[in-house]
Amino acid sequence: MALFKRRTVGKPGEWFYCLEHQKVEEGPQCRAADRLGPYGTREEAAHAMEIARERNLEWETDPKWHDDPGQGKSAGED
Repeated sequence: MALFKRRTVGKPGEWFYCLEHQKVEEGPQCRAADRLGPYGTREEAAHAMEIARERNLEWETDPKWHDDPGQGKSAGED
């Protein structure tokens, strides 16, 4: 018995954006490394790249994720 079964048919209403084919797909048709999702709607999956850009920009400009360079010293360093 295989430990991991490949899911070839997705759940109805489960949408993905395939990075390799640059298209929206219902269910996981392509390998996980090549897709974004799942999204709740086809429309949301169609905007996956825009959503990813917005999230990346939010992360890059979030002050909680950028440490002060002077705070990275180990104990005992001066």
